Amino acid sequence: MGKNLVIGLLAIALVSTGVWGYQQQTQSQGLQIQAENNYQRAFHELAYYLDQIEDQLGSSLAMNTRRQLSPALAEIWRLTSLAQESIGQLPLSFVDIGKTEEFLFKIGRFSYRTSIRDLGKEPLTDEEYDTLEKLYDYSKEIRQEVRRAQAMMLQQGSRWLDVEQALEQTGEAKENEVVTNFEVMNKAVEGYSETDWGVSLAAIDDLNGELKRALEEGDEITEEEAKEKALAFIGINQETEVEVSKTGNGLEYPAYSIVVNDPDHASNYYMDMSVFGGEPIWFLQERQITEINKSLNEASEAGSEFLENQGKDNMQLIDSTQYDSIAVLEYVYLEDNVRIYPDQITLQVSLDDNDILGYDAVSYLVNHKERSIPKPDITVEEAMESLNPRLEVMEDHIAVIENELGEEVLCYEFFGVINSDTYRIFINAEDGEEEKVEMLDQAEPSYQFS
Repeated sequence: MGKNLVIGLLAIALVSTGVWGYQQQTQSQGLQIQAENNYQRAFHELAYYLDQIEDQLGSSLAMNTRRQLSPALAEIWRLTSLAQESIGQLPLSFVDIGKTEEFLFKIGRFSYRTSIRDLGKEPLTDEEYDTLEKLYDYSKEIRQEVRRAQAMMLQQGSRWLDVEQALEQTGEAKENEVVTNFEVMNKAVEGYSETDWGVSLAAIDDLNGELKRALEEGDEITEEEAKEKALAFIGINQETEVEVSKTGNGLEYPAYSIVVNDPDHASNYYMDMSVFGGEPIWFLQERQITEINKSLNEASEAGSEFLENQGKDNMQLIDSTQYDSIAVLEYVYLEDNVRIYPDQITLQVSLDDNDILGYDAVSYLVNHKERSIPKPDITVEEAMESLNPRLEVMEDHIAVIENELGEEVLCYEFFGVINSDTYRIFINAEDGEEEKVEMLDQAEPSYQFS
């Protein structure tokens, strides 16, 4: 009797284990299919956007009027932004495509800044037309290599998951022809750096270059020092697994990529830290948050305390938004009661225990410096005359922002309401011109499913 009972229990356990294993395998396969579909979608969208960029650049060479040329250049700017977003969704973290990303960035900046110029008064110069011709040639190179990789994957039935797995295991995929196409593409556009970008981009450089200059100061730290700084910054005091390596991704700025195991939440922190000075650039922890125990106000207090503890003084909270169980907080540097918007830090705070899940200080690191802030030439009352009369003003501030040309300007900042929508509007404190209008996001609803 007892023997039969034991056998029965073992049989039930065996069947249960089999069912559980099957469910786990099915779930894993489903996630793999979903990931592969996302990769394929991003790849095909990238190919499409590159086709459109080439077409628009080619068409712009034949245009001679502002009425046609300005919208065409604005469309190129839009398409390059979409192409950059698609590249960012592909598993290419170990592939050097930095020149391609930088090239797309500069196409976008060149086309945008040229499109907003009054081309009736300042038509394209001969040098800028030469630039358009070179961009058109380089865009062909990029498009051809991506289309070649796309055709190869379709013919051979290749998967992006296989590329990702090979890259994660070895840090390289020398024998993978898809990766080779991307490397050839990156090599093909190296000559872009010799391009004369004309007056539109005379003072413009890429974000990586700006970060490189910003992070060149300070003593060089070792990997062991980077590990200690990362643990102290995140606030993990106990012994835990930490992986430190030099960054890849074709980035120009010297940094360590750090992975910290969080034993309390069974997840990892991912961080970039500068090699010189040991300055955390960003970090992120992805973990499941199942309950909400903290308010948005409590999260804001935790965020402010975190920045103070990290030596980021005089940071003022300018926006707080709740996305389900996470608070997203935006801070700017406050100098003489003037909000300095370029010096911005963004935090993500969990609403279960007020842990800091995310930190992004790129804008702060690039822009933070000593400034000579001018006095306004007009009063706040005069600035309000430039506002839409339907706007009900709720509060006002004085602020420094970057305008569309990347120049810092002193503005009056107004928060106001039209109907049920809230707006933030910046009015130039020198001439009363409207510099920027933003409609602020509403709080995301929290969805609960049984």
